[in-house]
Amino acid sequence: MTWIRILVLFFILILDQVITQNTNAVIMSIIDGWQFQCATTTCQPYATITSSSILQCESSCLRQIQCKAISFRQSITICQLFNDNINQNNSLQVFVGTVTMTVISDIRTASVPTSTILSSSTSSTSSTSSTSTSTSSSTSSSTSTSTSTSTSTTSTTTPGWQITGNMNVARQQHTATMLSNGKVLVAGGLNGTAGYLNSAELYDPSTDNWTMISYMNAARYQHTASILSDGRVLVIGGANSASLNTVEFYNSSTGNWLTAANMNYARYGHTVTILSDGKILVAGGYNGGSLNSAELYDLSTGIWSVTGNMNAARYYHRASLLSNGKVLVTGGRISGGTSINSAELYDSSTGNWTMIGSMNVSRRYHTSSVLSNGKVLIAGGYNDATPLNIAELYDPTTSNWTITGYMNVARQNHAVSILSSGKVLVIGGVSNSTYPPSAEFYDPLTGNWTNIANINVGRQQHTASILSNGKVLITGGQNGFSLKSAEVY
Repeated sequence: MTWIRILVLFFILILDQVITQNTNAVIMSIIDGWQFQCATTTCQPYATITSSSILQCESSCLRQIQCKAISFRQSITICQLFNDNINQNNSLQVFVGTVTMTVISDIRTASVPTSTILSSSTSSTSSTSSTSTSTSSSTSSSTSTSTSTSTSTTSTTTPGWQITGNMNVARQQHTATMLSNGKVLVAGGLNGTAGYLNSAELYDPSTDNWTMISYMNAARYQHTASILSDGRVLVIGGANSASLNTVEFYNSSTGNWLTAANMNYARYGHTVTILSDGKILVAGGYNGGSLNSAELYDLSTGIWSVTGNMNAARYYHRASLLSNGKVLVTGGRISGGTSINSAELYDSSTGNWTMIGSMNVSRRYHTSSVLSNGKVLIAGGYNDATPLNIAELYDPTTSNWTITGYMNVARQNHAVSILSSGKVLVIGGVSNSTYPPSAEFYDPLTGNWTNIANINVGRQQHTASILSNGKVLITGGQNGFSLKSAEVY
């Protein structure tokens, strides 16, 4: 009978621990004045999400196996997930109202606080060190040391979106280009710590792995990258410490970058369109001021030639090739910072630009998508006052603009993909200083927007690419920190 008593006692101890863990987690979520705070720029999370309470922040961490520590900033409801608890703990500034949470085992349930947080009325705080060898999933303390690490196989998949392998370099405002071999080339961008990037890497959908490749000749962000009919990738302009007029090719068969002739004008925030005759049209951008210049690159000769100027100087605009061969340019920003609603058409047969009716709403940082019916969907963006959820359609046959359904979430700097079904998938973005992880479809047949499963990590200034298997890959971006994470839908 002794062994039965021991077994019963053992189960009582486990039950007591579980109840205590869950109770304390709930208590944590309702205590005012607690916040997790990372104090130095070297303490960078791999994910930042919006969370209304400490409990939800903790739950978000416990659902992801790579999460070893979290920071919750109560004032702005931002939850930051870390995969290196040592760096996070060492980077925490000791002051009133600061506490760190560290995952220390594979149970990954609610946690038990093991240190005292001083009253917010105190001018200084003394931190308590703790060493844990228990099976609880996380501890709350100013400094913590763990004798075990998480080995949970808890899925990191949100229904519809799956976290895939991380890029080797965190980056935002980069480019992603689908290659003829099915791989995705990511190039350049900006990293909040390393600065301007000339690094490049390849994503292989068959393995979910990223591989570093040879570097571009120039570090750049806010550039463009276009896949050509011969399989090469043409990278144009951008900026580092100054606007760039440099151009280079990536050859996927050799893995090398080769420089090409420079543009006539340095620029970033421009658009690039491959015309029906194979020439490359570059329009607008910024170089000390907004530009109305446009130029053409002839692949057969390798020469740049100036074409007609746009009627409005603009940058952060969008350009789309219409079924009639003309190029529609919409919105953008002018010198002085004002968003505009003007639109114009480029006719490659004459080299001239013609103003057309303006959009209903001024905007920049929007998306422009050519639908299967030939109409152009303009979605979201920023109008100098607020992010937008309003969308509108341009009909090339009538040259009229029509308001269509409103997105469920106002957003700017989002990513967009046109699926084989004809629906338009809008992903992420920033909205009033938060990074909603939302994604939604636009159905051209109904004019309605429908929410789908959230992405795992909210982000802006990321990329979206349609893979050869029909899935959608999103990469990098930023949500207060440059991201290296990638997801597949």
